[in-house]
Parts: sequence; structure tokens; C-alpha cells
Amino acid sequence: MTAAEIKQWLQTHDISEVECLTADLTGYGRGKFVSADKFGSQDTRLPEALLMQSVTGTYPDEFDDILGLNDGDMLLRPDFDTLRLLPWAGQPTAQVIHDCMTDDGQLHPLSSRAVLQKVLALYEREGWQPVVAPEVEFYLVAQSDDPHANLQAPIGRTGRSKVMRCSYTTDAISEFSPLVSDMFRYCKAMELDVDGLIDETGRAQMEINFRHGSALNLADQVFSFKRLLRETALQHDLFATFMAKPIEGQPGSSMHIHQSIIDVATGKNIFVDADGSENPRLHHYIGGMQAYTNAAMAFYAPNVNSYRRFVREFAAPINLNWGYDNRTVGIRVPKSSPQAVRVENRYAGVDCNPYLAIAASLACGYLGMREQLQPSAPCQHSSYDGDMGVPRTLADALCLLDDCRALRELLGDTFVDAYVAVKTIENEEFNRVISAWEREHLLLNV
Repeated sequence: MTAAEIKQWLQTHDISEVECLTADLTGYGRGKFVSADKFGSQDTRLPEALLMQSVTGTYPDEFDDILGLNDGDMLLRPDFDTLRLLPWAGQPTAQVIHDCMTDDGQLHPLSSRAVLQKVLALYEREGWQPVVAPEVEFYLVAQSDDPHANLQAPIGRTGRSKVMRCSYTTDAISEFSPLVSDMFRYCKAMELDVDGLIDETGRAQMEINFRHGSALNLADQVFSFKRLLRETALQHDLFATFMAKPIEGQPGSSMHIHQSIIDVATGKNIFVDADGSENPRLHHYIGGMQAYTNAAMAFYAPNVNSYRRFVREFAAPINLNWGYDNRTVGIRVPKSSPQAVRVENRYAGVDCNPYLAIAASLACGYLGMREQLQPSAPCQHSSYDGDMGVPRTLADALCLLDDCRALRELLGDTFVDAYVAVKTIENEEFNRVISAWEREHLLLNV
């Protein structure tokens, strides 16, 4: 869009202010409001320090080594393809997702969106374009201001809370039909290409699916959807949570990432040959995911709570097995027509930063194709019969990422150093908290 077109768009929609947003390391929106008459006519800047702030608002000791002592600003460059109305706002407001730029005009190395763009540039050089389709799970829960209280299932329109697990029941979604109607209306207003909503196994757990498309666009959409759903739930006096494991004894919430690769010149899926048979690149891609998933796990499972999801139930992956149409594995090839052959990454929790999880998954597959890695034989039984084969804690995952030379090469040393530093202090802060379990079982018994 030209400057004149942007101005006209703002005037047509009677926009009073614009939310200038970017994602931090957690995938949470940071930014500032700019009045509509000033938007585009002056630079928008934010402190680059926010890209090294933890989820608790603290900073790692490595901050000065990575960003320097001056605590400087970075320039925000709007991506006008992301210009959208905010349908829940009290007055006409627009949202624009921005890239973070350095003073010399380069994408900031600590920007999550920039990391995804860096990986996509590798595919572009090969003449390829990744296609992804995320599946985003979430819980609706009753509002509470007590972080020590267990989360409770919300009360639906029948006046009852959902107490049983029953997947794919339309009546369960109808319990919250006013909220769901507003959610879909807001998605349409924001041009989010959602494909459907299903009831999931947990109490008031649902999953929304996005239509397949370009990786950057889908990451932007998931980023925007999380904001949209939180706001929608608040309007209905509920919370929407994207924690990976919010409720004890209930299933975790994932963000499965379906991915295929298109040859730009021919428009064909590179995972299949002209006769519909599997191309070796499909197996190399899977081999790369098997080889590098554990090193990338800190992006798929970025929080201490994330690792509670990896258990031998609820269709959560516990090892590096892959298979055809097998939901017990972490790397699944779903049933499809030949041209729709794709790989599903089932490791990512919904608490992930969508930019980083998609970037990491594509990076693993790219490395597999570059190195022509071969996968194991496909798992034809329950993967839960095998041993646990994924990191069990955030600390373990961060060590694997820190030591992975191949992912450092693709994602950038500076970024990996910053990510590991920030997530390490989050882990250390968590370890300083004494839990109720420890007091109950250890206080008088050890």
C-alpha cells in the first residue's frame, strides 16, 4: 500500500489510533499506540531491550554482552499487509504488525519475526516456498484472580460446567455459542483464515484450524488470533488460556504444524514425484526433524509448564518416532492426496511463539534435506510402547539448543545466545518457588 492508500484506508474506517505491534520472545505483543493522523509520517521506535525481557519482566546477566550498555532503540517498520481493524476495540482502531530494524536498516537479530524470515530466505534461495497450516488448541476457564487456585471449567449457557471429556461434540461448543459467534465474527473482520472449530478432549478445550498458506502470514495470524481470543473471552467474563498444561489431569494444548514445500517454478509439492510417489526429499525432511527436534525443543516447549504435556496419553508425543496417520508419534504424515502430502509436527505446545516454532520446524526439515538425512523406519504401532525420547525439562532442552551448531548457523548465534539466556533465568526463577506438593509431602516426612 502506498502512503496515500494507507491514509485513505484510515479515513474510510474512521480510525482514531493505530496499534503498532511486534512479538517479543514469548510471542506476546509489544508496541505502542500512534494517533492515526501521525501514523506513517514519523518513525516509531521501541527499546530493543524488550526483545530480551523474560515472561516475568526480568533480564538476564548476559544482556549487556548481547545488546550493549546504551539501552538503545530499534526502529519499527510496518508490514502493511498486516493492517487490520480491531473489532473488539471501543473506538475505531487498527493493528499493524511491525518488523524490528537495526540502525543500519537490517532486520534485528533478536526479533522473532526476523528469525522466521531468515529461515524462509533459505528456502527462497532454493526456489521453494513452505506452506503451513497450524492447529491451535486452547482452554476456556472461569475467571480467577488467585494464581494459587486450580483453574475451573467455565459455566456454559445451560448453567453447568463441562465435567466430562468428549471430543468432537457440537453441543459442547454450543455451551459457549455467544463467545464462539463473536470469535468467528472477529476473525472475519481481521481476515484470519480460520477453517473450523472443534471440541477437544479436555473440559472446555477447543481447537481452531487455519487454512494452509505462507509461513509468515500464518505466524502473523496465530499471533493475532491469540490476542483476539483473549479479548473475546474477557468480553464474556471468561479467560482463554494458551498454557501448554493448564489443568492437572486434563490433556495439554498443542499447536500442531502441518508443513509442505512448493517448488515456486512449477507450483508442485516437492515431497511427491509426478507419478504421485514419495520423493526422497520427504524422507530427508523427516530425517532432519528426527535429528534436530530435541535441539529445537526449547522453541516448541518454551516454558517450564510445557514439559508437563509430554506424557503417555492424550496424543502427546514422547519420542522421535514418525509414522503414517499415527497420532501417537511426534512426526506424522497424514492421509492425503499425493499433491497434499505433508508432514505434521506434533511437538509444539500452544504456548510457543508461533514465529519461532514454525521457523524451528522448517529449519529442522531444511537441514534434513541439505544433509540428505534418512529417517528411521515408520512406527506402525503405538509410539507409547517406546522409551521416552524427548527432553523432560526446559533446562535440558536449552542445553541441547545451546550446543547445536547447525541450528545456530541457521537462526543466528546472537539470537540463540539471547534466547537461551532469557529462558534460563525464567527456569531459575521457577526453581526458586516452593510448590504445594513439596510442602504437603516433604514438610514432615523427610
